[in-house]
Amino acid sequence: MAGLRLGPLLRHVDWDTGAAATIWVEADRPCTAEVRCTGGAGGSARTFQIAGHHYALVPVTGLTPGATTPYEVLLDGRQVWPLPDSGFPPSTITTPAVAGAGRPAPGPGLRVTFGSCRQAAPPAGRHGPHGADALDTLAARLAADPEAERPDLLLLLGDQVYADALSRETRQWLAARRDLREAPGAQVADYEEYTRLYYESWLDPEIRWLLSTVPSLHIFDDHDVIDDWNTSAAWLAEMRATPWWRERVLSGLMSYWVYQHLGNLSAAELAADGLYRAVREDPDGTDALRAFASAADADPATVRWSYRRDFGRTRLLMVDTRAARVLAEDGRAMLDPAEQQWLRENALAGHGGYDHLLIGSSLPWLMPPLIHDAETWNAALCRGDRGPRWARIGEDLRRRSDLEHWAAFPASFAALTDLIEEVGTGPRAPATVCVLSGDVHHAYVAEPRIPSTARVFQLTCSPVHNSIHTVVKWGFRLGWSRTGRWLGRGFSLHGRTGRPPLNWRRTGGPWFGNQLMTLALSGRTARLRLEQARKKRGRAELVTVLDRELTAAE
Repeated sequence: MAGLRLGPLLRHVDWDTGAAATIWVEADRPCTAEVRCTGGAGGSARTFQIAGHHYALVPVTGLTPGATTPYEVLLDGRQVWPLPDSGFPPSTITTPAVAGAGRPAPGPGLRVTFGSCRQAAPPAGRHGPHGADALDTLAARLAADPEAERPDLLLLLGDQVYADALSRETRQWLAARRDLREAPGAQVADYEEYTRLYYESWLDPEIRWLLSTVPSLHIFDDHDVIDDWNTSAAWLAEMRATPWWRERVLSGLMSYWVYQHLGNLSAAELAADGLYRAVREDPDGTDALRAFASAADADPATVRWSYRRDFGRTRLLMVDTRAARVLAEDGRAMLDPAEQQWLRENALAGHGGYDHLLIGSSLPWLMPPLIHDAETWNAALCRGDRGPRWARIGEDLRRRSDLEHWAAFPASFAALTDLIEEVGTGPRAPATVCVLSGDVHHAYVAEPRIPSTARVFQLTCSPVHNSIHTVVKWGFRLGWSRTGRWLGRGFSLHGRTGRPPLNWRRTGGPWFGNQLMTLALSGRTARLRLEQARKKRGRAELVTVLDRELTAAE
């Protein structure tokens, strides 16, 4: 008798027709997974097998546009979701109203909640080191109040799991499985150990219910594989020389494909995906997926993790800023040429046909000016502009200080800046261009000074559930200050890098704590809300610390 091991996760909802969605599940044995909806909509799929685990991505069709439809999950005809005696409301699929083919009807718009960096919450009854979990707290609010404002979409911008920073419970589980005195020690080593991370994180009752009823889109960041993943060519060469790295990176890519990437794809993209077809047709798809991951690691240009989604008149471009890097110091780039061209083409395609452009980048484009200047200076040192001795110092500093954001790839920073200015200029420009980011364990709003028609914003929000050292907090505060700008000029002079190709200013923050941002888009207006999870009277609540209309006149 098949059981539900993990899920369900509501993933892709079709905004073109309002009539279809996909539901991801993991079962404990081979079976047929079925989704049945109130009103007769539904679908089924046979599980596929990877490394002894069984998964299905169930296509749900026949949904009513503009409706909220409860559903249940069955495995081999037996209901397994909702769970018996569940204290949560029914899981539902909410679809947009559609006025005609490919034209969502006028309505309340789109609400996008986003953040990054979530370590799994500790088990009930045990306090963890990071305080209240913002995503847990959001789930509790929505479950308790059916009338509460609900996101149309969750954007999870990286570090959904931490392969290199494990909970006490997972370390104990690993210790029972292998000798932690051998590399990689108390970090995940293979695919089975990755499945433990997802199981621990997504089996949390509030998170499990939330992900079953609010669609989510994902992209990885470094901790999904390892801290500072692909920070430099020298770093990568050293990692590849270790006996454990190959299994780690292949398992990280394999598990990301199964648990996160597949659900990002539309039905048409899934139908055209040769690997997805192969693993479903093979009794055991492990070898096919492993070969894919091996090719992706050897040559990142063989796979595209980035993707595009259109939600009515809002376009989202989710960009891979980790695996698509060019690391050679003489041609260093955040995105390889094909990826850069993909970003450009999708930003300009149908220019004038959307009101808001969202660029999902796990790493912020606009950083505190001092940090930006330090990263550009460091890139010049590592490139050898100040000689071999400074190059060695620069590489050591780059790794110790995490100097690997867009500013550390100056040509890529300039290319993204030029693209945003091009998209945001002229009579066909959208109302806003927003770069949505996480990674840096604090939140802020920054605005560039560029001659664009659109309002342009860097919206950074992290962590969802993590913490930051006090000294790093002060470093970020210094980075935004006038003193920081003055110090940054010193880096620019020493590195002979010149000034950045644009100026920007912080117009909100910095805020520290476990937090989520929500961007509400309606017509050509945009409103931003930042909420922090705080303990009050023994329970966690989301407290609004910013509520601002972004499109209002300055």
